[in-house]
This record gives sequence, structure tokens and C-alpha cells, in this order.
Amino acid sequence: MAKKKSEVKTEKPRRLVILDSHAIIHRAYHALPDFSSSKGEPTGALYGLISMLLKIAETLKPDYLVAARDLPGKTHRHEAYEAYKATRVKAEDELVAQLERAPEVFKAFGIPVYAAPGFEADDVIGTIVHKLRGRKNIETIIASGDLDTLQLVQGKRVQVFTLRKGMNDTVIYNEEGVRERYGFGPERVVDYKALRGDPSDNIPGIKGIGEKTATELIKEFGSIEDMYRALEKDETAFAKRVKPRIAELVKGGKKEALFSKSLATIRADAPIDFPIPKETWTLATHAHTIIDMCDELEFKSLKERVRSFVGLPPAVEVQMKSGEKGTIDPEVLRETSVAMWLLRSDTSNPSLEDILRYAKTDDFEKAHTHIFSELKKTGRLEEVYEKIERPLIPIATRMNKVGVHVDVAHLKELEREYQKELGSIAGRIFKHAGREFNIDSPKQLGVVLYDELKITPTRQKMTAGGARTTREDELVKLKDAHPIIADVLAYRELRKLLSTYVEKIPALVGADGRLHAEFLQAGTTTGRMSSQNPNLQNIPVKTDYGRRIREGFAAERGSQFVAVDYSQIELRIAAGLSGDKKLIQIFKDGGDVHRAIAADVFGVPADKVDYEMRRRAKVINFGILYGMGVNALKANLSDGGGSVTRDEAAAFLKAYFDNFSGLAQYIEKTKAEAARLGYTETLFGRRRYFGGFSSPLPQMRAQAERMAMNAPMQGTQSDIIKLAMVAADKAMAEKGWHEKVRLILQVHDELVYEVEEKIADEAAKLIRHTMETVVPSSKLSGVPIVAEASIGKNWGMMKKL
Repeated sequence: MAKKKSEVKTEKPRRLVILDSHAIIHRAYHALPDFSSSKGEPTGALYGLISMLLKIAETLKPDYLVAARDLPGKTHRHEAYEAYKATRVKAEDELVAQLERAPEVFKAFGIPVYAAPGFEADDVIGTIVHKLRGRKNIETIIASGDLDTLQLVQGKRVQVFTLRKGMNDTVIYNEEGVRERYGFGPERVVDYKALRGDPSDNIPGIKGIGEKTATELIKEFGSIEDMYRALEKDETAFAKRVKPRIAELVKGGKKEALFSKSLATIRADAPIDFPIPKETWTLATHAHTIIDMCDELEFKSLKERVRSFVGLPPAVEVQMKSGEKGTIDPEVLRETSVAMWLLRSDTSNPSLEDILRYAKTDDFEKAHTHIFSELKKTGRLEEVYEKIERPLIPIATRMNKVGVHVDVAHLKELEREYQKELGSIAGRIFKHAGREFNIDSPKQLGVVLYDELKITPTRQKMTAGGARTTREDELVKLKDAHPIIADVLAYRELRKLLSTYVEKIPALVGADGRLHAEFLQAGTTTGRMSSQNPNLQNIPVKTDYGRRIREGFAAERGSQFVAVDYSQIELRIAAGLSGDKKLIQIFKDGGDVHRAIAADVFGVPADKVDYEMRRRAKVINFGILYGMGVNALKANLSDGGGSVTRDEAAAFLKAYFDNFSGLAQYIEKTKAEAARLGYTETLFGRRRYFGGFSSPLPQMRAQAERMAMNAPMQGTQSDIIKLAMVAADKAMAEKGWHEKVRLILQVHDELVYEVEEKIADEAAKLIRHTMETVVPSSKLSGVPIVAEASIGKNWGMMKKL
């Protein structure tokens, strides 16, 4: 007996995800920071690729997963049009190196890769989609970093999963989604590209026709072939349906439009053999090879995501002595983690798994013994551990436990005020623009700035996807071109402060009214402490908007804040480590160091140094410390107003090093030693390792050299502030003040305490004295260390002692 129609079960289609590998890697490369491994290998784009693959596994749950890639060499489009993609700059060596390693990532994930000589990845994807056109039991999702593949969308059977912003903001386009975005269906996407062109691929389109006009033409006529049929049938009738200028552009641009469409059309005839895989794909099947890949590339957080996704325990099972299983004393684990970090500064905040891998054992006690044995061999590093890091462990733990009191009511009021101010700034932006638009949309902002207001950058920078950039660093260069730029920058700053601090912090405050952030003793490669959940070392201070947020960190009743920070500590350390006699004398004489240095560099008496000379000297001072080259110095000197040429910047640098030749010689010696040894040392013996010196890429070697210049100075500063934390804690204990004077924040050069009101002045003076004397000036060639103390009811309104 035949089943009734309602009883027939429809088998759920299997899901195939096709990766546009190059597009994803390119997007990741430009969206993520310049990560590199301890071996100096660039890894940012590979991190983004693996992150995207994990996101696809988690959200799309594919049954089959394959990738399409571009091969080196020219394609059929280059043969048709020699200038195809000619405007694209040559891929940077760091990106090329990661593109070459990408197949290893796909292999670890068990993903077959398809490619064809003379065809682009889009054509390979189009061919696979075409081969599956009759397979109703297969639904296809194309994962890409750009929107070219939207022309392949078919209802919900073929969809596109792509990135809107960064690496986390994703969207899936089905046919309805394409119509919602463009106002027409997938079948017209290629016509749209043919009309407006594509700067990223150097596809010409019709000159003078942009996004808006292209959209209107497609809505009015359909395809470009239909548009030209209408034009050729009756020019008068055609001219009545569009503006006269547009009619002329269309009339003269037929050849370019049709040619552009042929270039933009994804082909479906790439010579590939594509069978549906016999086995379905799961992340669990490949978890171990993926974890190994993450280990090789040093992606700890991604490895934990894989473990979590497939249900593996977050850490390895630990063996104790005699093969027993057991737990580890948290204090011993913490001490071992800090010790290992001193041995390998490029592994910040080492986990148990890092410790075991470093020692090449799964027995924790053996790993513990091995690490402390290695530490002892170094001599000076063992001293750093015993005198600085080990005594600091309980102090950092106590600081995290104490937390900082937050005035939630102040932040709530600030939220209302800043939201209102944000609306006012938006109103000014709309007035400048002559219309309302989404200020948070880079694309819409670009149209307003570059098309409608005709703001023209000297050199138009593009995003990875070919759009004109509206990045903050590029807008800053245009701040004098139009008043809207200043308002856009103010809008973005206020929006970021609201979302990052003002709105979030109240929700993180505990039942005790305090915010318990996590200060990490071994959280950086430099020796500095870091902060997370949230990062309290990054509360802004340079603008009024930022400073008022600090007012939300307020002492409890009966207490005050005492903040003590080192004055120009890194410049003083630079003088002391280099032994530069002239620089040392400036600090011994006291007074305004930037003014004194300006007098030497610009060859004028100190009383003739004007504001601009002092500003430039300050920029150069800190630029020297961070390895700033001529071009970077030119940009930074110009940021303060006026314009500085490259030759002028080079002359300033030369004058600086001519006057302070001891510092120049020290920097060159530091770079040479770092290249020879692979690490630098601080005054106290802390090491920072630089794998970049062994990199085959010249850019990575140059980057390692720049970082090595600053490492001994920044690392010595980290050592001194940590020594001060230990010494101040001891001084408070001797006074019996541990409950009355509580360390709540460490912000690089600054220590902040919450102090019982009655002893605030006395405690401030004691802490300041401790910080100034913790390291004898004789260790820094006689350069005095100076600290400044401030007292107040909140962190934003402190008065100097």
C-alpha cells in the first residue's frame, strides 16, 4: 500500500561549504594585528584563517568542507585584459609566506583544496556550484572574504557566508538577502559591477557611474544588455528615463560596460574533477592534527577553542612522581609559570600545558625541576626571579582580590551625558553632509566624504576589499580638509569610550561595589604587567572625555586615593644605560628635560626654546626610545601642526645623535648584541627573546631590530616598578599598614593605592621615597630617579603633593 503524501519523509539536504581561501586569508591579514611566532614567522593571517574555519564549524555545521584557491601566474582574465588587477600593490612578503603555509592548515583540518591553472578561485567555486546544480540533496554555502560570489546565489540552495567587518561580524546572503542589500537579485550583481567598475580588480566599468547610479540603472532597465537594447531602440525614450548626463555616459560606455561584465562574470568551466566526498566532515575527526597545528603556530587560545568544541579537557592530565596522577599546588604552579616565562619571555602567562611542553614531559614535578634547573644556569635570571618576580606573586594576588571601588552612579550619569553629546556630534555631521546616514558604516561614510563632499586625500588608501578607507589614522591626515573630519573623529572617540568603558564597567562591578580586574604579572614579553577583564591600564587620559571616566574610580568613605608615578623614567633609564654624559648631566641638573634637549638639538639657549621646539624635542625623545625611523618621525612631528619634510626629520635625528653620541653608540651596540644572541637584557638581567632575527623575511628582521632597541629600557622600567611594589609592600608591613594602605592599580609607571584618610599624606610620602630609592642612582650612572605623588577622592581628580 502506497504511503500518503503527508507521510513521505523528505531527507534533509547535506550541507557543502566551499572556502574562498585566498579571500579569507587576505581579509584576515588586513583585519588582524601583525602576529608572529617566537621563531619570527608571521602568523596573523593564519590565525584569522583557523579562527574562521572554527567559526564555520561551529555556526554552519558543514557535512562537507572543501576549499578553492588561486594558483600563481596569469589567468584567462589577464589574457583578455592586460591591466586586470594591475592597480593591486604587490603582496607583502609576510602575506605571501602565510599564503604558502595555508595548504598545511587545510591539510590539518582534512579539507581538500581545488585549483586550476588559468582560473581564479571564484571560477573554481562557480564550477563546483554548476556541477551540483541538479543535486537537490546538496545545499551549498560559499565562505568568502568579499562579495564577488553573490552572483552565484540561488534562492536558499546556494548562499554566501561573508565578513562584514573584522573577523567576527559575519552575514549569510541568500537570494532575499541580496535583494535587501542591493535592491535587485543575484543575477544582476555582475551587471552592477560592470557599470560601476571595481577598483580592487581594476575593472573599468563606465567612467562617472558610481554605486547609486548603477543601482538606479539596474532597477530601471535590468541587465546591461536590456539597458542597451532600450537605448538603441529609442534614444529619446531612454533619455526621458534617466538624467541627460547619465544617458551620455551610458551611450559612450557600451564597450567598457560589456567588457567589464565579461571580466566580472564568474566562469563555470574550470577543468576540475569534483566528486562529493565519500565521508562527511567533522571537526572532532581532525581535532588532534588541528591542535598540533595550533601548537606549531603558537595559537593557545585557538587550541582551547578546538578542545572545548570537541569536548576534550582544557588541560592535559598531569602525572606526578612515580607515575601517579594528581593535582598541583596552585602556588607551585604559579611560581613555575613565572619561572618559565623568565626563560622564554615570548610565552606570556604560561599555562600548565606550556610548562609541560617546554620541559618535554607530562610529569609536572619533572617539568618543575627542569625549569628551575635551567633558571639556575642563567645566573642573573634566577636573581630576577628571587628578588623581583617571586616576592611579587602574593602582592599581585592581593591587588586582584582587593579590586578598585567604582562610583556606578557617576558612570551612569556620564552615560546619559555622553549619549546626548554623541547625538549632538551626529547632528553636526549630518549638517555638514547635508543628509543623514549611518556614521558607523565605513562604506556610507566614504561616499559622503569622498563622493559628496569631494574631500580628496593626497594618496587614496584602500581596504583589502578595494573600498576607500576611512580608518582613523587616515582621517587624521585630512583633519584640515573639512570640519566634518574633526566631528567624525570626536564621534568615534566618544562611541568607543561609551561602549568600551562607560556602559560596560558598571555591569562588571561585584556585590562589594568593587571592580576586580585581573592584573597579570607575566602577561607581556617586555616584563611589564598587563591587565584584563577589563584592561584598567588603558583607561584614556589624553582627552576630557577620557579623564572624566577616571572620576568613576573613587575611594570608599574614609579613604583617599594615593597615586605615585615615575617622572620620565624611560628617558632616565636610557641615559643611565647608555652612559651618555650630556644626557646624564641634563637629568642631574634637573629642570625641563625636553627644553634642555631642544636647546642642544636646535642649537639655541634654553631660554630661547619655544613651544614648537620643545614639542619636537619631546617627539624625538620618545621616538628614539621606540626605534622610530625617519618616516615615522616625520609623521609624528607633523601631527602636532605644521608640516615636516622627510629631509627635515632626518636632519633632526642626525642633530640628536650628533649631540648625544653616547646614546647613539649604545643603541647600535644593543642591536648588534641582540642579533648575535637572539635576546636583550635589562639592567637586572631580565631577557627578552626575538625570534625575528632568524626570520628569512627582511621586514621581520627589521621589526625585531626596532623592538630590541627599546627592550632593555622598557624592561628595566618594568623591573624598577616591580621592585618598588615589593619594597613599598614591605614598608607598609613594617608600619602595620597592610589593611590601611591597599594597592589597587598598577599602570606601567604608576602605582595607585587606596589609603585611610588620616594617614594619606604620610603614606604618599613614604611610597614616593620608596619608589625613588629602590634602585640607587649609582646603578644608573648617577641619574636620579624621580617620582611624583598625588592625592584625591577619585582617580580623575588628583592633586600633586
